[in-house]
Amino acid sequence: MSAVRAALRIARRNAWRSRGRSALIMVMIGLPVLVITAMLTLTETMNVTPQEGLAAELGAADARLVQVPAGTVLHQQPNGTGWTTGGDAAAPRLSAAEVVELLGPGARLIPFSTGVLRLGSERVDARETDLRDPVTRGMRTLREGRFPTAGEVAVTPAIGLRPGDLLRPSGAAPLTVVGVVEHPHRPSLREVVGPDLPLAPSDASWSVFEYGTGWLADTAKPVSWTDVPALNKAGLFVTSRTMITARVPAAPFDVRYAVGIGAMVIMVALETVLLAGPAFAVGLRRRRRELAEIAAQGGSAGHLRTIVLADGLVLGGAAALVATVLGIGAGALGAPFVARWGGQVGAAAVPWAPVLGVAALGLIAGVVAALVPAVQAARQDTATVLAGRAPAVADRPGWPLAGAVLVLAGLGATVVAWRQPGSAWVWASAVLVMIGLVVLTPWLVRHTGRLAARLRLPLRVSVRDAVRNQSRTASAVAAVIAVTATVVAVGISTYSEYMDRRNAYTSARPTGMLAIWGGPMGDAAWNKLRAEAARQLPGVPLAAGYHAKDAQGHRYALRYTMRWNGIRTRRTAAIGDQALLRLLQGRHDPPAAAALASGKAVVFDPAALRDGKLALRASSTSGPPRKLEVPAVLATPADQHQGGALLPRALVEQAGFSTAERQLYAMYRPPADSTIWRDLAKVSSRVTVASEEGYRNVPDPSLWGWLGGALVLVVGGTLAATRLAAADMRPERATMAAIGAPPGTLRVIVAGQALYISGLGALVGLAAGMVTGVALSRPTTTHGAGDPATTAIPWPFVIAVVAGLPVLATVAALITRTRLPLTGRPRA
Repeated sequence: MSAVRAALRIARRNAWRSRGRSALIMVMIGLPVLVITAMLTLTETMNVTPQEGLAAELGAADARLVQVPAGTVLHQQPNGTGWTTGGDAAAPRLSAAEVVELLGPGARLIPFSTGVLRLGSERVDARETDLRDPVTRGMRTLREGRFPTAGEVAVTPAIGLRPGDLLRPSGAAPLTVVGVVEHPHRPSLREVVGPDLPLAPSDASWSVFEYGTGWLADTAKPVSWTDVPALNKAGLFVTSRTMITARVPAAPFDVRYAVGIGAMVIMVALETVLLAGPAFAVGLRRRRRELAEIAAQGGSAGHLRTIVLADGLVLGGAAALVATVLGIGAGALGAPFVARWGGQVGAAAVPWAPVLGVAALGLIAGVVAALVPAVQAARQDTATVLAGRAPAVADRPGWPLAGAVLVLAGLGATVVAWRQPGSAWVWASAVLVMIGLVVLTPWLVRHTGRLAARLRLPLRVSVRDAVRNQSRTASAVAAVIAVTATVVAVGISTYSEYMDRRNAYTSARPTGMLAIWGGPMGDAAWNKLRAEAARQLPGVPLAAGYHAKDAQGHRYALRYTMRWNGIRTRRTAAIGDQALLRLLQGRHDPPAAAALASGKAVVFDPAALRDGKLALRASSTSGPPRKLEVPAVLATPADQHQGGALLPRALVEQAGFSTAERQLYAMYRPPADSTIWRDLAKVSSRVTVASEEGYRNVPDPSLWGWLGGALVLVVGGTLAATRLAAADMRPERATMAAIGAPPGTLRVIVAGQALYISGLGALVGLAAGMVTGVALSRPTTTHGAGDPATTAIPWPFVIAVVAGLPVLATVAALITRTRLPLTGRPRA
């Protein structure tokens, strides 16, 4: 213990003496710990559990009941929900008294509906309820003014209105803003709350978790799962306090998840060790004489190893402690600010198990980073060091072979992992490749250093110095390799997933088509709805679509099955005439029009045709299913990603069905302030209006966030290594200054080190990242048997990483101060 205590004391004294180097090492070790700890704390704070969000969801009520649309068959399960739509008969709407009777004596209801309010060119969420009622206590926090009464509203701060302002919903009378309220967990929410709001029809955008009409219930006894079936049968979706607070069983152990977490931990630890390694290597060279003197006084090789390892323990421990505290503070304080950009936030929470694990990882990384210098210190020749000669660096011929074997093994494992579901095994294989490249890096540095003879003098000095100080350079190059490979792999995987979603997008209608569907209704009601649609769309050609019914009046949907991206997909075939075909194709297609006129189906999905036939299944919620096989032809749709099929009325009627017009289609984009949804809903509540907008997703913006993270690590690690190199090269730089080299040449020497380190690391990392990225593209873009993988390379992103980061690191090093300290000349 006395030797360990003495080593720790020496390490503490040395850390204080070399404060600049110590701070640099602590930053390299602590930066990953700080970032990960902050992200863990931020995520935990922004993860609002159902139990924590109970007040915002239900207030003080015991349950929320949502009425489902007509014809909906609803069945809730304890571990989720399931429902199907499409019934013929309209389920009766319950009154509040009937719902109270279902809930039992002592129950009390207040209206509660959620939907959308149109404000000119935008749509905002709206909640129709009385916030003054004690049942809604805790749902919204009053920040300014008072809660609204009839004809009044309260708005969230994101709306930007104050008490006294007017809110002007489209197609409705203005509402007076009397209060500003805030969601307990969602500060960025744009919402309007009031007891009577002109909401959009709920059946058109119904969702049990978002939009719907219903009540909040204050009951005499808790609403449990035993009460749910009866309420479902009555057409009520139930969310109760008892159901939310029920204990959720723990998820089973997932091997692939554990492997993925392990691979991430290894990569983070490896990156930390590689970033801090050069600083420990430089520190060892500066302390060689001190260690040699300890050895000359009787210190053993074990004592020297302990002293150097104590440096890693002291600096790694201090860095982990400081970074953990700062990370927890940054995550907890940053969550409310991040939530204002989107998301939700709860009470500050720290996931102590992973946070302490990350701190321990930082401590271990500090010790491991000092391991190689510790071994070198134990092997140094005491007489050589005390004589002032540089010790010879022995090459290890077996290491390149071991590195090559690890790389080949990792590539083989990547090929095997490429065929496995999930990405965890690919990342595990990438770790094996990365470790092999780290072992190979000294060999790469030695052999690429042979190019120095062909370079100009400043760059030649830079490269030769980098090769001469192999341990420092190899560690920095390996760190850049690890960062570049990880970022390139993530970039290819993310972009491939985006391209797969874009290519897999399909619609039954061309972009820009407006569809108006009438539910179960008589001819008189449909004629009235059709007339209103024609009035709302003056001068816009309308194409008719038809519903199919059997002799008993049961409504049927004619669907066909096909494989799309490896998944069995069911599509509903439309029923129409030449006008609808022209809209679906965007032009007049004589062969397709002739086929439709002759009684054949026109199909836009090539995979649905078999020997000129289309297999259909006629299904109904109230009638027996039927199977049909009809003649069909393939045609080209208006849009590239458009699918679907069109059946002529004659073909459907030959199959024993009757047809009735219940659909309208038009190539029309409603303006932002259009009220066609509300106007048609006034005629019939069973109308649905949909506008095909096409594929709307954009590439994941986090891709460039990865580039920002790579910028910090690559430029920071490279600058750290070049600063150490600049300090190490003082004799050479002093010699060049003495013979008249200008300051610009000295800066070029330092920048040459940065270019060599970052350039070599980026090129090797590009190769490793491409392999991993291509392997990751398969599990992230395949969705079933027969679905080919989509591999897409984001070339601007890859070029920015591989070429941009070395350029930035070089420019940053070029503007680094290179002034040498003045040294006094001894007097004669």
